[in-house]
Amino acid sequence: MSVKKQSIINLVRYHVEKNDEAFSTEVAGIAKEFDAAGDTSVAQYLMELISNVNYYVPQKIYKNLHMLRKIEYSTKPLLLPDAIEQDIIGVAKSISNKSGLSKFLFYGAPGTGKTESVYQIARMLNRDILSVNFEDLVDSRLGETAKNVSVLFDEINHLPYNSVIVLFDEIDSLVMDRVNRNDLREMGRVTSTFLKALDRINENVVIIATTNLFDGFDKAIIRRFDALISFDRYSRADLVEIADSILTANLKSATNVKQDIRLFNKILRNLAAIPYPGDLKQIIKTAIAFSDESNEYDYLRRIYCALNGNSSAIDIQKLNVEGFTTREIEILTRMPKSSVSRKLRDNK
Repeated sequence: MSVKKQSIINLVRYHVEKNDEAFSTEVAGIAKEFDAAGDTSVAQYLMELISNVNYYVPQKIYKNLHMLRKIEYSTKPLLLPDAIEQDIIGVAKSISNKSGLSKFLFYGAPGTGKTESVYQIARMLNRDILSVNFEDLVDSRLGETAKNVSVLFDEINHLPYNSVIVLFDEIDSLVMDRVNRNDLREMGRVTSTFLKALDRINENVVIIATTNLFDGFDKAIIRRFDALISFDRYSRADLVEIADSILTANLKSATNVKQDIRLFNKILRNLAAIPYPGDLKQIIKTAIAFSDESNEYDYLRRIYCALNGNSSAIDIQKLNVEGFTTREIEILTRMPKSSVSRKLRDNK
């Protein structure tokens, strides 16, 4: 499939005009065309690219920075379980009150809201976020990564610490040193440099690191952080409640769709494991964006397929065993209710 000339012109124009909303809408339209043409993988990839974009913007007050980039972050409310939400509020309060805690490690599975929680803390404290640029920091050449770590912390120590949060997003990129994982001496050199720099850092600088690979961390690294926050504390009830909120929010801006929370929840509760919010958000947004406008419940069929292996051939008997009604099976299979009833009767 070839992209229309007008779409390319629109993308360039919206980019130049810095019209992010129009740019994302145009990309979503292109993705929908790919999906309609049967190229689902490209369509989903495009939707993922525009799902959670952080736009890097230059700032005059942050001069001569090589290893740090200021990012614009979302100010939308974040849905978290109460236990994690209270911890995030506690982190913000401890920073505001200058309680002596300044280095935090957020750990948990992908999609649990670690990075988004950093954004919320920055929003509450009215601070900028400077993110470590690991692409420039980690170098395959012997000894260069350790040197870059020293440069990074020199930049950090000269920041206006009362107005920034330094984010080490996926810090395992550094301390587990994937580039030089076959060179134990280089790994040791980088880790040693990082630990020494962390020990000597200005105590007023707030650092928040995130990782999906907490179990692989050396205890010496973990001890350097003042507080550890686990994001692996979602119950199934939490995930269903958050999923309902995500669905409701996304349906508000959609056309030709009807909400059916009961059926949506039944789809979720029949899963062996409900995805975390990050993945749920992407699945829901994509299902709504690609839904057939002539079918007001088509997004539910797409959600069901995405959560059950992306198969277009849905097993009616499986749905029946899982407790779906004839009407619900009709919605999920796009098969007339009379045909559904007949097939279920014939298979008894």
